[in-house]
Amino acid sequence: MHFEMSRVGASSPLFLALRQINQTVVKDRRRQPRGQKTTLKDNERHMANLMDEFEALLTESFEMDTPDEGTVVKGKVIAIEAGQAIIDVGYKMEGRVDLKEFANPGEAPEIAVGDTVEVFLRSAENSRGEAVISREMARREEAWDRLEKAYADEERVEGAIFGRVKGGFTVDLGGAVAFLPGSQVDVRPVRDAGPLMGLKQPFQILKMDRRRGNIVVSRRAILEESRAEQRAEVIGNLTEGQAVDGVVKNITEYGAFVDLGGVDGLLHVTDMAWRRVNHPSEILTIGETVKVQVIKINKETHRISLGMKQLQEDPWDLVAGKYPLESTHTGRVTNITDYGAFVELEPGVEGLVHVSEMSWTKKNVHPGKIVSTSQEVEVMVLEIDGAKRRVSLGLKQTQRNPWEVFAEQFPEGTEVEGEVKNITEFGLFIGLEGDIDGMVHLSDLSWDERGEEAIQSYHKNDIVQAVVSEVDVEKERISLSVKALGGDKFAEAVGGVKRGSIVTVTVTAIEEGGVEVEYEGMKSFIRRSDLSRDRAEQRPERFSIGDKVDVRITNVDAKTRRLGVSVKAREIAEEKEAVQQYGSSDSGASLGDILGAALKSDD
Repeated sequence: MHFEMSRVGASSPLFLALRQINQTVVKDRRRQPRGQKTTLKDNERHMANLMDEFEALLTESFEMDTPDEGTVVKGKVIAIEAGQAIIDVGYKMEGRVDLKEFANPGEAPEIAVGDTVEVFLRSAENSRGEAVISREMARREEAWDRLEKAYADEERVEGAIFGRVKGGFTVDLGGAVAFLPGSQVDVRPVRDAGPLMGLKQPFQILKMDRRRGNIVVSRRAILEESRAEQRAEVIGNLTEGQAVDGVVKNITEYGAFVDLGGVDGLLHVTDMAWRRVNHPSEILTIGETVKVQVIKINKETHRISLGMKQLQEDPWDLVAGKYPLESTHTGRVTNITDYGAFVELEPGVEGLVHVSEMSWTKKNVHPGKIVSTSQEVEVMVLEIDGAKRRVSLGLKQTQRNPWEVFAEQFPEGTEVEGEVKNITEFGLFIGLEGDIDGMVHLSDLSWDERGEEAIQSYHKNDIVQAVVSEVDVEKERISLSVKALGGDKFAEAVGGVKRGSIVTVTVTAIEEGGVEVEYEGMKSFIRRSDLSRDRAEQRPERFSIGDKVDVRITNVDAKTRRLGVSVKAREIAEEKEAVQQYGSSDSGASLGDILGAALKSDD
């Protein structure tokens, strides 16, 4: 008799019946004496008996409630050996489970012979004829059912952290393993999670997916909920303006968090002291007990603002009396910015020295190049605004105006010496005493050359001598003149000369268009037409270099520094004067007679 048992499900009633029949056939063959032959009737009779047994076993098998593979079944521990528990799951099936599957993380297994446990039936029979079962999978299935219900009801679940993985920790939730992100361990970053390992504690399920086997939990949510309840109770007992004691828990750049007994308040750096505080660590240390005042309570967000300086006397109440306007005081530079420097007059009272009030001479310079932090400086009080708690200070006002000092030391007409600091298209800037500059305009560089030409001979860093021509203290300007160093030669030369005067000049050059002459070192030019009244005598070649010639001044131009001279004008003037003195051409006297008489009179 042959049954194809491989085609029948291992856990089906038919499979169990066929297996029982096969076992019976095998036993009958073993009982038969060796060498004994069976007859056809014996075989038929034996087959009939087997069929009756098969029918009975099949009926019995169908009546048995055989469990399906992939389900959780109950079993009884019948033995413990070799680190395994042998469990009878009924239905004439036994299986083995490692003892470690009965232990919680970090604990010893609690299992004994006779205990009834639930296991997961993975397969009804393996190659050794044993059922393949798992306690861990049974716990997992049980846990997932329980966790899904808790997740739906938003209830807390109990678990224990037992491992560390990338980005967080693993948590055993009584059979199911969940992931605890590092950000969800505590309300603040945790550096050492050792004390939390293996400790049973509540968690909140944030997300779960049974198909993928993913569970994400949070410990932080539990802590925040309990903190919220505690905060609400503490905040309810606080009032604005109340002075309380607290412990400094954390220090940041902008302030410190103070524990008021279950609730934290922020003590901002600006409320720690009346004076400027660069960093809270200058005043506070972590763990220190401090007395603070409740400034503001936000009932909705449960945020509390605290202050320390409010419990101290405000130094600004006495500022106006202690620091009158234009009084000078010594202070310490506490901070330097692009627009000025803050100077502490006393703890809690600071004033600003604007960059424009720092130096008489250093313009457009960063304040850090004039003063340094912690430097002791003398300042003058320029303005006080008590409402805005501002004091305007001046640094340069404690020193004399360098233009006033210069005007006293170097009045107009005084010669000075300095270095060429800058050359521009309109003149030179010369460095003078007192760290100030004077300007030499193009027109003040030379008597003889045009300014554009004269400035070409100067270079930066040259040492130049000049004369102070003007000092304007209000506008902070000093005008200098280089050409005035030797005096005004033109003014000196023509000081007693005016238009119409007769002077003697010396011929210095002969040109086709006229002759060049010199008077007291001043050059002039007599054009050909002005060399004589007589046209025939208007010849430059009749003069020689060095000749002395009497000329009449026709023009004195101080601006161009030129004298207009003419021989012709002198001759005409002399003739007119002789006519007026010795007669008239209308009386019949000849010009020769008149001039002869004039010359005789001169003799």
